[in-house]
Amino acid sequence: MIDSVFLNGTVGVGKSTVAEALSKLEANNGHHHAVIDLDHIRCAWPAPEGDRFNHELEIANLRDLVINFRRAGVEHFILAGVVEEASEVPRYEAALQSRGLLICRLEADAATLTRRLSLRHADEGPGLEWHLERVEELAAILQTASIDHFIVDTSGASIMATATIVKEYAGW
Repeated sequence: MIDSVFLNGTVGVGKSTVAEALSKLEANNGHHHAVIDLDHIRCAWPAPEGDRFNHELEIANLRDLVINFRRAGVEHFILAGVVEEASEVPRYEAALQSRGLLICRLEADAATLTRRLSLRHADEGPGLEWHLERVEELAAILQTASIDHFIVDTSGASIMATATIVKEYAGW
């Protein structure tokens, strides 16, 4: 039984947006759920040496959040983030106390990603450049890792249509 969905993908692909849409679908169905944007729970500066993206903090915070959410009656978890290595999947499953973790990689074409990131980081100069470079780097990492159960292209689809595909694949 799938109780957790991990929306995986490169920057700008729509992970957080699809997570929010999936949350609306879950609420409409009366399912007790929580959305956790992993970027937010690992946001601390500076990152420790050897942990460029505060991954260890992310896992520790996820574990603690899940305990509280489970006490509050949450049955389904929707995660927006990045999992780059197969060896990390069991760590997420353990932190989620998951009975079934479904990993969906969201993808989009280069023009769509460039447009989205240019809008999001319009006033950031070097920040925009970093994100545009990270898209290519991360896309290659995720392609090689091949840990996702299925892939959905977000280039032209509506957000709600994408969330519906994910919901149906999860069996929710």
